[in-house]
Amino acid sequence: MSEMPMAASVSAKAIDARAAAWLERRDDESWSTHDQAELDAWLAEDLSHRVAYWRLKAAWGRADRLAALSGNASPARQGRIVLPLFLKIAAVLVVVAAAGVLALNYVSRPADRVFQTPIGGHEVVRFADGTKVELNTNTIIRARMTTDQRIIWLEKGEAYFQVRHDALHPLIVMAGDRRVTDLGTNFLVRRDSRRLEVAVMEGRVWFDAPNANGARPSLPLGQGQVAIASGQKISLEHRTMRALENELGWRRGVLVFRNTTLGDAAAEFNRYNEQKLSIPDPAVAYIKIGGIFQATNVAAFTEVAEDVLGLTVHKHGNEIVISR
Repeated sequence: MSEMPMAASVSAKAIDARAAAWLERRDDESWSTHDQAELDAWLAEDLSHRVAYWRLKAAWGRADRLAALSGNASPARQGRIVLPLFLKIAAVLVVVAAAGVLALNYVSRPADRVFQTPIGGHEVVRFADGTKVELNTNTIIRARMTTDQRIIWLEKGEAYFQVRHDALHPLIVMAGDRRVTDLGTNFLVRRDSRRLEVAVMEGRVWFDAPNANGARPSLPLGQGQVAIASGQKISLEHRTMRALENELGWRRGVLVFRNTTLGDAAAEFNRYNEQKLSIPDPAVAYIKIGGIFQATNVAAFTEVAEDVLGLTVHKHGNEIVISR
């Protein structure tokens, strides 16, 4: 997009410079019928030549009159005064024209929209094409959805995409240096500082790294398949639909644990709450737990830790420590 205004600016500048040269020659006493024929031929080549010539000729005439009104310049000096003034006017016209092209491109460029949820937040975003995106806790997306471009950047967090498929304009989700391309799909993308996870609930996607030089740069994913990227490493898993539905419990405001370690459960709770759970003892963190909890109800989780698992819970400000 940035190349077009530059090309237009250079072209306009060249045309104006040529028009200025013709105007300077036209005022010379040696001007001949042959010169006039060359000028006529140049003017006939393109409408932009004629527009530049007559516009700058009018500016030249105004500058000439200003110089004559000073009463101090000789005819030879008038020529030297008029040309620099004319060239300045021509330069201003070129700059204004280029600025107009830049402004037009800026105004016509689609503005990206940003959607964000706080810790514990949940938002459903509906786009005009019928695509729906659900944002989980502490998530940011940036979207550019137009008639010819459908791109969503997942800056951080987790989002569930229900895509209205368009074969000519597939939806693309960018997450860091990874790309997910919709092939008629419902899928989940979760991104944090350590890893990226893409899980397909329905349909298919292409999962790739646009600038990848290593092996397996592009992977097709179907229903139940999950790609996990950490650094340059990518692993594939297959999960049951029930397991995937449990992962989407946050859409109902709940966390579903099935034979989950206490440490992993605490990490999930920490995504949804300002109060943070801490389990410093690895042996305690490895204890398994199951159940369904409200994502923002830390108290219910700590009650289970105390009453069912027989653990000790201590609160220190916004930190809750679970130990033996």
